[in-house]
Amino acid sequence: MKGRWVSGNRVNLLINGEVYFPRVFECIAAAEHEVLLETFILFEDKVGLALHAALLTAARRGVQIDLTIDGYGSPDLSSAFISALTQAGVRVHVFDPSPRLWGYRTNVFRRMHRKIVVVDGRLAFVGGINYSADHLEDFGPTAKQDYAVEIEGPLVARIQHFVHSQLLIGQGEGGPPRLRDRLFKPAPEAPTNTLLPMAGQAEALLVTRDNRQHQNDIERHYRIAIRSARQRVFIANAYFFPGYRLLRQLRKAARRGVDVRLILQGAPDMPIVKIAAGLLYHHLLSAGVKIYEYSARPLHGKVALTDDKWSTVGSSNLDPLSLSLNLEANVIIKNPAFNQQLGEHLVHLMQSSCQQVLIEDVAATGLWVRLRSFVVFHLLRHYPAWFGWLPVHTPRLTLAEKLLAEAGGDRVNEGQVS
Repeated sequence: MKGRWVSGNRVNLLINGEVYFPRVFECIAAAEHEVLLETFILFEDKVGLALHAALLTAARRGVQIDLTIDGYGSPDLSSAFISALTQAGVRVHVFDPSPRLWGYRTNVFRRMHRKIVVVDGRLAFVGGINYSADHLEDFGPTAKQDYAVEIEGPLVARIQHFVHSQLLIGQGEGGPPRLRDRLFKPAPEAPTNTLLPMAGQAEALLVTRDNRQHQNDIERHYRIAIRSARQRVFIANAYFFPGYRLLRQLRKAARRGVDVRLILQGAPDMPIVKIAAGLLYHHLLSAGVKIYEYSARPLHGKVALTDDKWSTVGSSNLDPLSLSLNLEANVIIKNPAFNQQLGEHLVHLMQSSCQQVLIEDVAATGLWVRLRSFVVFHLLRHYPAWFGWLPVHTPRLTLAEKLLAEAGGDRVNEGQVS
């Protein structure tokens, strides 16, 4: 589905699970007709159980609910957890379920990494927050810093149409006819601004990444925004190892006087994340890019802004998995007020919770680090193409009730979902 800018939207930045979860659960509780929810991770912890309760309550009063989880990211959901949903009428779809091989999950690549909620075709949420307790501050030092955006207005109908289309594609020709019969299918080319009443002043666009028609759309929008920037580029991204073309645009922007700042992980959930990003530090710093390492807790956000109008919030990291393999979704927003709100928040993070990395910090490590950085930087010009050689397949969605019947175990993924 080709993205189009849609005006007349109200957008609201949601920071961390403390704000995000109550708002999403409140909207599900008020749903009258339909809830569409896609998530990479759903754990059976206090957050997952709260979502479970909200969905059950809505389903039992007749709301049509389609819940899509990733077969790799949402392991070990119990049969009781899934059965309660399916018995209430919730259709639980598992993206690319596959059996374990010698005890290990096999579908490591091509993940359904999107985080989308659509309620009654009226409200939508897009971002990077999964349904797990590690998105709450009381989880402890490893609680994640993350973001989502709430949208009301004409763009919501396009997001709803996108999720419907993914359900149909995932079911394929062998999918249950009742799914095709019951899904609402809005006109794909409905005129802009007539899909839903205008709710605000923001112009917005849903941008997705898949492995067929939209392989580099998210990265391309990043590059366009950076290339057009004249005052500032702020990027906060958890997993930073982008392709050569995006790095080149960051360097060129800094060299023409744009204030380019990156907020990256200083206390990563996986050590390799910091090591990989660190390989790029010298080339970026030498061009004038400013780098800040966020160390208060693991950074899981995927947000960015340029100048005083353009912003993005979504699920896409700037790394090989997100840019070349995963299925992702970002919302891009053109709105000064939202840009200012996000910008003030990121400046606060840089001032209060980040350590700036200086050129002296990496230059002092010697010629070997510079040479290594140079080699890695230029190898990156090819990695999207390399990953593109991996087999492309049509994503499969399998109803969880079918997997339960086939597994015959205590958990949905025993022998099936992993």
